Amino acid sequence: MSKPLSLPFDPIARADELWARRWGGVPSMGAITSIMRAQQILLGQVDAVVKPYGLTFARYEALVLLTFSQAGELPMSKIGERLMVHPTSVTNTVDRLVGSGLVDKRPNPNDGRGTLASITDKGREIVESATRDLMAMDFGLGVYDAEECGEIFALLRPLRIAAGDFTQD
Repeated sequence: MSKPLSLPFDPIARADELWARRWGGVPSMGAITSIMRAQQILLGQVDAVVKPYGLTFARYEALVLLTFSQAGELPMSKIGERLMVHPTSVTNTVDRLVGSGLVDKRPNPNDGRGTLASITDKGREIVESATRDLMAMDFGLGVYDAEECGEIFALLRPLRIAAGDFTQD
């Protein structure tokens, strides 16, 4: 994948100026456009790091979640809840991990209709290696220091609370 040529101007700032001329100043337009572009950049960078492991960032997140669980396994419904994704996405993600030998699935003995996903030894090895690589590239956020990363987290937290991701503690 070749890197696109850099523009001699900031296209988001230009769009913000044009927007302001046409419809009036709306700072949220420039902000959301920047956030969406940052998401594209970061996802491309982290996916490139986990791809050699046969992962996408979504699959990596599922493995990390299973690693964090006490028994190394969780009900599929809990995985979706914690990763904040639709059940169909969880099934697709876990099925891909099963196909790669990184996760096993079995009926949940505590829920006759549910399924448990559990990380395999191979899955644990892969998540450890991928995590080392992601940490080495600061998850794509190396242009920011620790304080700035904390500020980004704090700035986005109210948006996540308002969306109902969690209740404020």
